[in-house]
Amino acid sequence: MQVYLVGGAVRDELLGRTPTELDYVVVGATAAELEALGYRPVGRDFPVFLHPQTRAEHALARRERKTGPGYRGFVTEFTPDIPLEEDLRRRDLTINAMARGADGALIDPYGGRADLEARWLRHVSDAFREDPVRILRAARFAARYASLGFRVHPETMTLMRAMVAAGEAQALVAERVWQETERALGEPDPQVFFEVLRDCGALAVIFPEVDRLFGVPQPERWHPEIDTGVHVMMCLARAAQLTPDTAIRFAVLMHDLGKGETPAHVLPSHHGHEGRSVALVDALSDRLKVPAAFRELAKLTAELHGKVHRAFELRAETVLKLLETCDAFRRPQRLADMLIACQADAQGRKGLETRPYPQRDYLLRAQSAATAVQLTAEDRATLAGPAIAAELRRRRVRALEAIRPDPPPG
Repeated sequence: MQVYLVGGAVRDELLGRTPTELDYVVVGATAAELEALGYRPVGRDFPVFLHPQTRAEHALARRERKTGPGYRGFVTEFTPDIPLEEDLRRRDLTINAMARGADGALIDPYGGRADLEARWLRHVSDAFREDPVRILRAARFAARYASLGFRVHPETMTLMRAMVAAGEAQALVAERVWQETERALGEPDPQVFFEVLRDCGALAVIFPEVDRLFGVPQPERWHPEIDTGVHVMMCLARAAQLTPDTAIRFAVLMHDLGKGETPAHVLPSHHGHEGRSVALVDALSDRLKVPAAFRELAKLTAELHGKVHRAFELRAETVLKLLETCDAFRRPQRLADMLIACQADAQGRKGLETRPYPQRDYLLRAQSAATAVQLTAEDRATLAGPAIAAELRRRRVRALEAIRPDPPPG
């Protein structure tokens, strides 16, 4: 039995980064033999075991044969005679197909180290085309390492386009699409994930609502970048600078979906796009089984971002209605999250990336001022039923009027 450290740990070590997970491949053993040594089986789809002391994952070397479409269309074998090189060959990218033996020697049969140095994301073999999830993974690694200069190798991009043309992207199941998307949203440059998917044609299959935004014009006065798709990518890049929260980043990605359905004869105006965006967020979330917290924040951002941008123009009654729509008195964090998404929208514009966004601080102060207004027991004793809520709202409006500043210049 031989044990090798594989995959991301080897890659990160060569990049000078501290590995976050240690994964091992076991060659020359059976599942029964590992269990006899105290390893605990945890894998559902293939034999994965936890080391009895370190709890690190150890997988038996495996061989795969394509039998049908999608990522489940495989027959997998686990026998002691499968060599390490064959196990590594089934991996997605060369930078993930390296290993270290117990003696520390690097095992690199597919040129992963050279591609690390050249900053290429390159497929290991033609087996890449057999699993459409690898399209998503290649795009996600591009989002992770874009700041280091990594890009998808032209040959790999050609292969990804061929896979999309062959219908492989349509075989992706919702759970895997969302799993990879959520992870990509957490990467340093999440917009690169969607740009790579667009480049290979997969965005139109997986996220048609986002793909439709590219080429849709907006008024240059407010959007110097003009193209809606470019704007949304700029917003997502700005969101990544503002917060690591993936739900906020998802909300930013979704906020302008309705502009992709604006009738051509009214362009570049997009009157009413907020309502269209909310409906599209719902449809996309249903299709991809997006978690409720992500969906809710995205819908709020889509509905309210225009009002938030005009916060200094709103009457106190309208500000209170905005706070109530966000459920800001019971769920204050949700308002705070939406305001970050709105800031990313306002600053995701060509030449306006560092423009101040005082609306965010103003509405947070408005939330605090309105929350501080409470009715005393004596007040409630003199009121009944709907009159209690009406009086509370009246006092909150008065508190909001007291803090309303003059609109900032420009």
